[in-house]
Amino acid sequence: MDHSPVERVTLDSLDLARARFDTVDVRRITIAPDVHPGAHWHNGPVFGVVEAGSVHFQVGEQEQAILHAGDTFFEPAATTISRFDATHEGVTFLAWFPLPAEEIAELTMGEFPVEDA
Repeated sequence: MDHSPVERVTLDSLDLARARFDTVDVRRITIAPDVHPGAHWHNGPVFGVVEAGSVHFQVGEQEQAILHAGDTFFEPAATTISRFDATHEGVTFLAWFPLPAEEIAELTMGEFPVEDA
């Protein structure tokens, strides 16, 4: 049986609807065990993969998940991330922040403001 020395596996595929980005910040972030930072939102999308540990993850009112090493996640721009809470193990993850020209990645604590209709 022939075994290739390179294996490629697609972990996730997201439609960005012709988004244009000029730069991508890549960050390694560690959250200590049992730290629950609270709801937050970003000015741009965030893509990530858990390197070690685990985290409670929930976007808005969607179903909550527990992510482990190797799991990917996506945080849409201008959307409340209800939970990104480290478990008893803590968590280390890589996060990619694609950015248009002249913009920096921002994290705002609290829920994304929704205008009244």
